[in-house]
Amino acid sequence: MTSLFGSSLGVFVGLAGLLFGLAAFLTGQAIADTWRPVGQAVASALGLALAVRFLDFSLFGGPLLSLPAFLMAWAWLSAVAWFAWRVTLAHNMVRQYPWLYELAGPFGWKPRKKAS
Repeated sequence: MTSLFGSSLGVFVGLAGLLFGLAAFLTGQAIADTWRPVGQAVASALGLALAVRFLDFSLFGGPLLSLPAFLMAWAWLSAVAWFAWRVTLAHNMVRQYPWLYELAGPFGWKPRKKAS
């Protein structure tokens, strides 16, 4: 009997949550560092979700073609990649243009106030 997560919740947390979550985070950072759009991070998360399904199938005997498990992995990995992309982009904007912008929280930037 398989669960909504594939073979089990523990395998899902280990593979999608930790191992591939770190890969999605690094992917989001790399895409933001090269000033590419967030859609590429979401598309990359698609490939990572496919890898999660394959490893769940090949190592733990989970179903290969489980749409709910695939969609859950893709949603999680897309969220992690988006988070890393946005945080990295905000820091890059402030680092690249320090005379124009300052950080406004972890996800954004705002125009720097002019000294009067």
